[in-house]
Amino acid sequence: MLSNKILSKVFAAAALAACAGMFVLPQVARAQDPITPASLVLVNPLDLQAINNVTNTLRLYEMMINEGQPVYATAKYCAPNYIQHNPLIPTGSAALGQFFAAVEAAHPNAHVVVHEVTAVGNYVFAHVNFFNLTTSDPNDTGVAGTDIYRFDSNGLVAEHWDTLQVVGTPQNAAPWYGPNIPAANNNGMF
Repeated sequence: MLSNKILSKVFAAAALAACAGMFVLPQVARAQDPITPASLVLVNPLDLQAINNVTNTLRLYEMMINEGQPVYATAKYCAPNYIQHNPLIPTGSAALGQFFAAVEAAHPNAHVVVHEVTAVGNYVFAHVNFFNLTTSDPNDTGVAGTDIYRFDSNGLVAEHWDTLQVVGTPQNAAPWYGPNIPAANNNGMF
């Protein structure tokens, strides 16, 4: 049985599709392997380009971060003229690969867990948790991220935006905001 959280995402995606004039019930997939997200919503399950873009997004995460092959991954899955909107990383696929190579060198246990993916047309939206990107602490709670990718017609990442937030604990739910702020709910970030 699908959880209420997943069902609400399905209905939200269906509403988005209806507003876009292409009402097709979204497809929801459950995780089958380590790189498949907990849930996947395709606004149009017949959109082969969106399906390919999701596959390439998941392969990029897996190879670039979890397998420690960032230079190869970004050369394979990102367009050479890749546009980066995160102010910490220069534009260009090579620069992205170099950034994650430095992360890997400093923090070999860095990894990402993909929780949710939504795809429509040339865009893929991913809700992820990055662990050990900035620390080698084995108790790292991670950095929650929402990545937005725009793909080109060749299935390569052409542009990227993100928002990032340090994941807290129930006792210190918002360490980026201030110390010892208890969680106002039990919903968690994922």
